[in-house]
This record gives sequence, C-alpha cells and structure tokens, in this order.
Amino acid sequence: MRGNDVELNQKPGITCEVDFLHRLAEHVAKGDTFDETLASAIDFAVWLVSCDECVAYVREAEQLVPWVWKYSADRTIEQSRLPIARDCVQALSDHLEPIAVSQGVDAAPRARNFCAWLTQPGETSVWIPLVARSKLLGALHLEHRYPRPYGRHEFNALSSMGRILGSDLCIAQLESENSDLRLQLETWKPVERGKGILPRDLGLSEEEASLALERQGRQKCRDRRSWSDYHFE
Repeated sequence: MRGNDVELNQKPGITCEVDFLHRLAEHVAKGDTFDETLASAIDFAVWLVSCDECVAYVREAEQLVPWVWKYSADRTIEQSRLPIARDCVQALSDHLEPIAVSQGVDAAPRARNFCAWLTQPGETSVWIPLVARSKLLGALHLEHRYPRPYGRHEFNALSSMGRILGSDLCIAQLESENSDLRLQLETWKPVERGKGILPRDLGLSEEEASLALERQGRQKCRDRRSWSDYHFE
C-alpha cells in the first residue's frame, strides 16, 4: 500500500483525472445528451495528453463515422468512414483497449498495446475504444505532432473514459430504438382496430379488411404525391 501511495503522490494530475471521470459519470447519470458528454470528454483528452488533434467516431453498422473533432484542419474528415475490418480499427475491436498505431518497416500500420508503448520514446497516434458490453461502439483518435510518452495513469484514465462514453452511447441507442418501437406500436394500434371494425360493419373477412386498409393507404400516398406536383403562388 505504501508503494502505491508514493506513486500517487508523484502524479499531481491524478486528482483532476479522478474528478473528471466522476463528472463524466454524473453526465450519464443525469441523462445529459451523448453530444454533451462527448464534448466534455474531448476537452479532457486534449488537456490530459496535450494532443494536436482529437477525432471522435461513432459506429454505424460495420463502419466508424466521424462524429466531432477538435483542432483538425482537414475538412475531408467529414466524409471519412472507417470500416471495422480496417487494420487498426479491427485491432481496436479485438482488444477493446487503447492501442497505439505506428508504421512498420514495410510501411504497413502496426497496432501495439500499452506494454509495447513503454519500449518506445513516445506515441503519435493513439486510439481509445468506446466500449459497452464487450462491443466496440465508437472511438477517440488522438494525434500528436511529435512523439509523446504515456503514463499508466493516463492510459487508465483514457480507458475508463472510453468505457463510460461507450455505456452512454449504448443507452442513447437503446432509447432511440425504444422510441422507434413505440412509434410503430402507436401506428399498429389503429390498423388493428380497423381490422376489427371493417369485418363487423361491412361483413368483410379479416383478410379482406387487411387488403382494404392497404388499398386505402396506397390511395392516400398517391393523393399526396399528385397534390405535390402542383406549384401554388
């Protein structure tokens, strides 16, 4: 225990890191939007490791899509989508821990875990996974113009931040899916009610009632399209 106490006392920034993770968890607990939580996290990451660029990605199907960035002059990043099968992203998805990416002797990217970082003079490209339930939901990409050494406490802070962000993103996605399902249910109720009314009032079978409702829906769509063809002044 005394050895750990000495190690903590030698890292004056560690109190700020713990305080930030506490505030980040409060963002999630209060139900703040994911964008608000993410913006706070990016500011923290830039402050913690003094990176020259920070890009946040969110997973959509089998791709990572740029969500927000800081200090990036490259405007083409808006169109940059990274397939999960891409080398560094695949390594991130497999390990679900921060990785550093460097160029090998054959110019191919090499992903390295934290133990390998300690053998290097510093890192220029670091990826932080956003993880929930052992699934990669996004990532933060930190770029340094010059190699920068990372300490264990920085690695742990960034890794913990990625897991909090991943959990918040998972909650946001589940809430969106729940809203979609609720809308489908509200749409389904009148249709089912109509299927019960038509057989009773018009003497139709359930299949005939269903076909009648479908025809009525298609007719309404055609009516809306025909009116949209006119231009009113």
